[in-house]
Amino acid sequence: MESGTDCADDPIAWIDLLMKRKLPSLKNIKSLCKRVREELIKEPNILEVQPPVTLVGDIHGQFYDLLELFKVGGDIPDTNYLFMGDYVDRGHFSVETLLLLFALKVAYPRRVSLIRGNHETRQITQVYGFYDECMRKFGSSEVWELCVSAFDTLALAALIGKGTGECRFAVHAGLTPACKTLDEISGIDRVCEVPHEGPMCDLLWSDPEDITGGWGISPRGAGYIFGADIVSQFNAKNNIKQICRSHQLVMV
Repeated sequence: MESGTDCADDPIAWIDLLMKRKLPSLKNIKSLCKRVREELIKEPNILEVQPPVTLVGDIHGQFYDLLELFKVGGDIPDTNYLFMGDYVDRGHFSVETLLLLFALKVAYPRRVSLIRGNHETRQITQVYGFYDECMRKFGSSEVWELCVSAFDTLALAALIGKGTGECRFAVHAGLTPACKTLDEISGIDRVCEVPHEGPMCDLLWSDPEDITGGWGISPRGAGYIFGADIVSQFNAKNNIKQICRSHQLVMV
C-alpha cells in the first residue's frame, strides 16, 4: 500500500509529481477528482475541438507509453490532445495514468479533451484490473470510487473542425441505431454508469464491420456491428467527412 506524497493543492504540482510516477496523497487525489469532475460536467455530450489536435486511442494504464507519446507528439500545453477513452485496466499503472490525465485536464482544460470509453465504468474496472490496482495501492476502494464518479461526467464524443467543411466525428467505439443525428446524441443523459444497452452503451461498444444492410448483433455482447452504408448515412445527415474511433486493435 502506498501512502502518496502530499504536495500543494495545485494541478501543476500534481503534474510534476505524477510525471515521475509518484502518487499524490489521498487528500490531493480527492481534490483532483473533485476539480476534474467540476470541469467535465460543464462540457456538452459532444465536445467541439478545433484542429490541429492529436488524437489518442486506448492507453489502458500504459504509463510509459503515455510519456513517450508526449515526447514524440509534443508536451501539453504546446500540443492539443483528444484522448478517446479506455484510460485504465490491463496495464500496471492505471492509477498514475488516469490521475495524470485528470491533472492535465484541470490545468489545461482547453488543451486537453477527454471522452469516455467502455472501460470507464464500475462494472468493467472491477473485472479488468483498475479496481484491484486501487485496492493494492491504497488499501481501500476510496480512490476507485472517486475516479469512477468522475467517469460519469466524461463527454461521449467530439467534433473536430466543426464549420470547416472537414468535420470529423470522434467517438470511442461506434454509432447507435437510436441516434441518427448529433442532436440526438447531445440529448443523452450521460451522467451515470454506462447502461447495459441503449445509445450511450452503443457509442462505447459498437464496431464497424464489412457488412451491408444495416445493423448486426455484436459478438461483444454489447453494442452493435454496422457497415459502410450506416456510416455513409450518418455522415451525410450530419455533414461529417470522417469518423475517428479507437476501441479495437487493428493489425496492419
